[in-house]
Amino acid sequence: MSYKWSHIVTAAATSLLLTACATQTSPTTKQESQYSIEQQQQAQKEALAKTELTTPNLKRKLALGRITNETMHGKSLLRDKQDDVLGKQVTDMLSKALTDSGNFIIFERPDIGRLKEEASLTGNKLELVGVDTLIMGSLTEFGRKTVGESGFLSSSKKQVAYAKVDLRLVDATTGHVYTSISGAGEASNESASIVGFGSKASYDGTLNDLAISNAISDAVNSLSQKILTRPWKADILAAEDNVLFISGGKSQGLKPGIELNVMTKGKKVKSKQTGYTVTLPGKFVGKIKVQSLFGDSALNEGAAAIPVEGNFTQLDINNLEVVEIK
Repeated sequence: MSYKWSHIVTAAATSLLLTACATQTSPTTKQESQYSIEQQQQAQKEALAKTELTTPNLKRKLALGRITNETMHGKSLLRDKQDDVLGKQVTDMLSKALTDSGNFIIFERPDIGRLKEEASLTGNKLELVGVDTLIMGSLTEFGRKTVGESGFLSSSKKQVAYAKVDLRLVDATTGHVYTSISGAGEASNESASIVGFGSKASYDGTLNDLAISNAISDAVNSLSQKILTRPWKADILAAEDNVLFISGGKSQGLKPGIELNVMTKGKKVKSKQTGYTVTLPGKFVGKIKVQSLFGDSALNEGAAAIPVEGNFTQLDINNLEVVEIK
């Protein structure tokens, strides 16, 4: 090869190399907040404290049923339906996400048999607490794929994991599925190389967990919006000396100063059209204000309240219920 042609080839290779380099995305510059994590968390707490009395966050009681794996991932002829490892993982992750949201009190249902066995060992009886909603569902989509691009001098490889969960919200008193929601999530890991130089990504098993976690987070956001639209309710336990003792306490977000409505329980009638029992709207009776709290756990907590509007002395407390003010 002549000296002239060698220069032409070298120049062409250099041009292609620069072009390949130009296709790679430059690193993102991270911008740090001028406030520390502690300062941001403190600001959030102060903002919430200002609105607690006007819009209290009253926690709903939820029971979490077992979430099953309805995909082919993780299944084999050697495993039966009771050995649903992935389904148990999704259930545990959903339980943690609901608890961390701060909007709910979660009660155990999938492993209730073990709880009964543990209680029987000490001669105690397991006392179940009534809940507002039972959550059931399944992992309906789950998989991975590898995508990439190859050029003359560069290549890229991207691993993508995808998951989808479908949940049903069931009224614990009627068994009626009043709504259903879905959540989807993705997680990916990308590597690139130029002329043989660059990062090389091996199989990343953590992408599976991250995709499921993102799907659950998406579902919990939708679930919270659906459940919180249903009014928080409590029973009147007793009435003494113009003081009403109601169920629900600190664990459910009640605090002194919060005002609540008192309503009559709606009459239940059977619909001739559907055959279902329909609860008619209750009537407004009055308003109460929480004065103090008692109890040391979600199982025995309550609150003492005084009337600020209306008269309850001549009414049957068994026919009344306490409802949050929307």
